[in-house]
Amino acid sequence: MEKTIFNVVSFSGGKDSTAMLLKMIEEGIPIDCILFCDTGLEFPQMYEHIDKVERETGLTITRVKPDMDFEYLMFDKPINRKDSSAIKIKYGADQTGHGWPGPKMRWCTKSLKDTPRERFLKAFKPYYEIRYYVGIAADEQKRLERKTNQNPGHIHPLVEWGMTEADCLEYCYSRGYDWGGLYKLFDRVSCWCCPLQPLEDLRKLRIHFPDLWEQLKEWDDRNFRTFRADYTVRGLEARFLFEEERLHMGKTIRGKEFMAALRERLKESCDDRKEA
Repeated sequence: MEKTIFNVVSFSGGKDSTAMLLKMIEEGIPIDCILFCDTGLEFPQMYEHIDKVERETGLTITRVKPDMDFEYLMFDKPINRKDSSAIKIKYGADQTGHGWPGPKMRWCTKSLKDTPRERFLKAFKPYYEIRYYVGIAADEQKRLERKTNQNPGHIHPLVEWGMTEADCLEYCYSRGYDWGGLYKLFDRVSCWCCPLQPLEDLRKLRIHFPDLWEQLKEWDDRNFRTFRADYTVRGLEARFLFEEERLHMGKTIRGKEFMAALRERLKESCDDRKEA
């Protein structure tokens, strides 16, 4: 028997998925479910935006969450590691938690997004043909190719409409959605604590979201992995403070001289912590 189609919109709350959802509504494309995988790590303004979209469109946004939150997964979840694993060798067999995610170990995406999404959709798959709409912009060719290879059945309306990332942002702005200014600060808006975000975004996080920055330091102090391969969060803070000092003095924060001076400052900062 032919299955009924169940139209699911993948909704992160970002500019692309928001533009996709709004245009689908305008175009009269059927929508049966708007699915938001809540990591618990979005900026406060993003949660406000999601509530606003739900309120103004009149459509229910289904929120799914992981069974275990980010903090538990990072620090406390028992992990059955191989005897040869570097973590087991360095920190012992009793070391729990994944530690910070990294470029080669993005456990957060699977645990906080993929698994909750698939668990939710699993209940519908025996009875429906799921048509899954994903907001990949027309100028994200590499991401589109990767996602298409992973999920060949997904539908990408923004590509069909020729809407670039810039088009999506302008489209949302024109309809009264501004995320409380998040996209004035960041080119991309994802989990605020992501170790993979660029240095410039981390500079802005420290300045504009001091409470989140303090949380980042607290988590990094407890972690067996450092936040980044090249910096702890406190090391980043020392760098940013040093940059501010140099800019105030009219000095550059680029080049060999700066990097040599920075290494010396970071060494001093580390020595000061040891003495304390």
